[in-house]
Amino acid sequence: MKKIEISTFLTIYDSVNELPTDVQELVKYAAEARKTAYAPYSNFKVGVALLLENGKLISGSNQENAAYPSGICAERVAIWKAASDYPNVKVLKLLITASSNNKIVDSPVSPCGSCRQTLFEYESKQDELIEIYFMGETGKIFKTDSLKDLLPLAFSKILL
Repeated sequence: MKKIEISTFLTIYDSVNELPTDVQELVKYAAEARKTAYAPYSNFKVGVALLLENGKLISGSNQENAAYPSGICAERVAIWKAASDYPNVKVLKLLITASSNNKIVDSPVSPCGSCRQTLFEYESKQDELIEIYFMGETGKIFKTDSLKDLLPLAFSKILL
């Protein structure tokens, strides 16, 4: 028998003002995207902004549907939009922000499992790490250097 330890590192920023300038722009872009969320069932709105290597910004927001689980998360909207519009352009950074109609979201909101797997595949495909920042409406911002920090034992094509 052998035991291994898997660890994750996060960088924690106390406020948006501590973030690099380009990431502060992503915060604004993602917050605007969050306003376009269609979330009449959960009342939980998520906005995402991606920075591509060509300098383009891509946004996405969650879109719900009464025929649950037919909706789609903001992260997958944004990454598939980027892949569709810019198929060979790498994603450098991704920022997620969330709000609720029911209360102030003051803790970072990370991607769900389906989004983690989807983002992992795009990171693997481009063979370059994607910095991921996630936050609520207010409060601290968490940063990981790669999807591997959020999904260290991802399902991979190597397994197929």
